Order: sequence, then structure tokens, then C-alpha cells
Amino acid sequence: MPLQKRWESLDRRVVGKAPNRYGVVEFGDGSGTVLAIETGVLRDVLKEAVAYGDYAQVRWQAAQDRAHADRLADEHRDRL
Repeated sequence: MPLQKRWESLDRRVVGKAPNRYGVVEFGDGSGTVLAIETGVLRDVLKEAVAYGDYAQVRWQAAQDRAHADRLADEHRDRL
């Protein structure tokens, strides 16, 4: 099951909205199909994605720590 947040356009503006903590990130295309799921420090993951420009949309969920982010990502990957 995908994250229960609304998609946002992947641009520099969204990087500033993300907290500087670990989390899980879903990247999608323009129609809302999940293309990739990553974990890491949210701002860092988003900065890199903006630089490469491979995705149109993004949504994320903050986690308590790196292990928690990894568990969340595994749960979401299993549901795709």
C-alpha cells in the first residue's frame, strides 16, 4: 500500500518543506504511479532526486530513526 499522503511536484520548493530527519520517500510519475521507494535523510534524498530529475512527483513519511525508515520502506515495497 502506498503512503497515505498527497503527491507533491518534485522541485526545489519541496526540499525546504521536508524535515531534516530519516524517512521513507516514494517517487512517482505524472499519473501517480510509484516508481521508486528510498530511505535516508529526507532533505538529502529529495535534493539528489531534484538534481537528477528522474521523477515528477514525491511524497514522504518521517521516521524515528534509520532502522524505522528501513522497516517502513520494506512494508511499502511489499504492498506494491
